[in-house]
Amino acid sequence: MDLNRIRKKFGGDFVANEHTFILGSDIRFTSHFADRFENLNILESCTGAGFTTIQLAKVAKHVISVEIDKTHQKQATQNIAIAELSDKVTFIHGSILDQKLLDGLPLIDAAFLDPDWAVTGPDHKYRFLDSNTQPPADVLLDKMFELTKSVALILPPFVDVKELNNLPNHELERLYIGDSHELFCLYFGKLKKTIGETEFHV
Repeated sequence: MDLNRIRKKFGGDFVANEHTFILGSDIRFTSHFADRFENLNILESCTGAGFTTIQLAKVAKHVISVEIDKTHQKQATQNIAIAELSDKVTFIHGSILDQKLLDGLPLIDAAFLDPDWAVTGPDHKYRFLDSNTQPPADVLLDKMFELTKSVALILPPFVDVKELNNLPNHELERLYIGDSHELFCLYFGKLKKTIGETEFHV
């Protein structure tokens, strides 16, 4: 990977491959998300290479980050060390949907969920209900609500927002780089600032 591309997107000389580079959110978004998690004990799912983890760890009391892919977790561990935040993060290898794993966690204040939706193909359809992200976003959200009502969930910009109508009260934030709609982020519980749609532009 070209370090200049990594530096520009993530803000440092971090470790990534093409897959984790695509999966990782721009630092202008991750630092924006982190603002809502100050002084909280956070459970993060789907660590990837740890780019959101870094920003969360800068403001959190502690981050517990769960990742099923060992290669991704190795990169995240390296990146957290590069950021000098290793004492603020506990990494757990496994499935965020594994009830035994969840039962063994300490109490958390909030959860940050960023399931892998970087799947493409001519027949692929992005959706929230009966989700085809990994892990499924709808199942993941329900599982996290058993632990905390304060949840942030990243979704692709192609999801039909009508699928979100039956969810508990939430803020639906549209995130843009210039005129390009890049992501949705849903905020629930104490993480939401309002009910309804908001926008964030960089």
